[in-house]
Amino acid sequence: MFSHYFSSILGVAMTEPFGLPEHIRVSLGTAIVLELLKGKLDAKPTTAYFMTYKRGKCLANCGFCPQARNSKSSTEMLSRVTWPTFSTLRTLNALSTASKKERMKRVCIQALNYPEVFAHIEALVREIKNVAQIPVSVSCQPLNRENIVRLANAGVNRLGIALDASTEMLFNNIKGKKAGGMYSWKDQFIHLTQALDVFGEGNVSTHIIVGLGETEKQAIEIIQRCVEMGVLPALFAFTPVRGTALENKLPPELVSYRRIQIARCLIVSGTIKVENMHFSRKGGITGYGLSNEELTKVIDSGLPFRTSGCTDCNRPFYNEKPSGPLYNYPTKPTKKEIEKIKRELT
Repeated sequence: MFSHYFSSILGVAMTEPFGLPEHIRVSLGTAIVLELLKGKLDAKPTTAYFMTYKRGKCLANCGFCPQARNSKSSTEMLSRVTWPTFSTLRTLNALSTASKKERMKRVCIQALNYPEVFAHIEALVREIKNVAQIPVSVSCQPLNRENIVRLANAGVNRLGIALDASTEMLFNNIKGKKAGGMYSWKDQFIHLTQALDVFGEGNVSTHIIVGLGETEKQAIEIIQRCVEMGVLPALFAFTPVRGTALENKLPPELVSYRRIQIARCLIVSGTIKVENMHFSRKGGITGYGLSNEELTKVIDSGLPFRTSGCTDCNRPFYNEKPSGPLYNYPTKPTKKEIEKIKRELT
């Protein structure tokens, strides 16, 4: 196995300015499943979550992110999850074993923003494809079409470009110029359109964080805009992390998040659109344009409340503590859990 790695690394080093990075960050749950660490899990991740490694922080300055340039959080944090550092070679060896045993069904690489990042992602993806027959998703900021094409040529199966915020104003305040960041609302949509052109409809994702100050209607409107573009929107609940600019902001109300989850599920499935729904003056969802029987059937399925995103992505406890409340269920909710969700919705 390692003779293959070393020969591969030499090949990458000859064609890439930086080659395969020496280290990589691995989410705690992933590290346990890959047997890089010992520990018990209440729910096992079905995707291997990796994060590109660099000394210090990301060049961006997103207000919610522990990796932000001005954040005082640990460099081993992303959301509320710990991401310890491991040797890349050791990690890929463990991934190869886990994928053969079908313990991992996908790889998701979270990329920080720094000058060498696309060379690192490119080399990582090529090596992953060498050692495992497994789809690879990458979540990053492409910055230009050339980098999008590089990722596709390296073997990336799905590209994620995070909007995070539901409106341009919130985006500017949290990720853009007003936050000391480098991203713009307009550019994100340009990149999403370019990604659709390169990867094709159905192979591009984005993230929407609920609880940044948007109304429920605004969250639903951006979800629909993405779906109409051909982009799959995944929902996250805002999670305050100590040391970030938004550390004192509260998570979204669970009942509000549940309503948005239902709306997202209906929009993604093509069942409804925003114009079919009803809202209060403050932008809260008051109706979905469905009969009580139809809505109950959707809720009883449990589908709206599961982790949304790429196939086989379940992100256990990314937004929440195992003790709850659970914003996103990593597995299909049980009948007892569905009854609890119904109580949460009242």
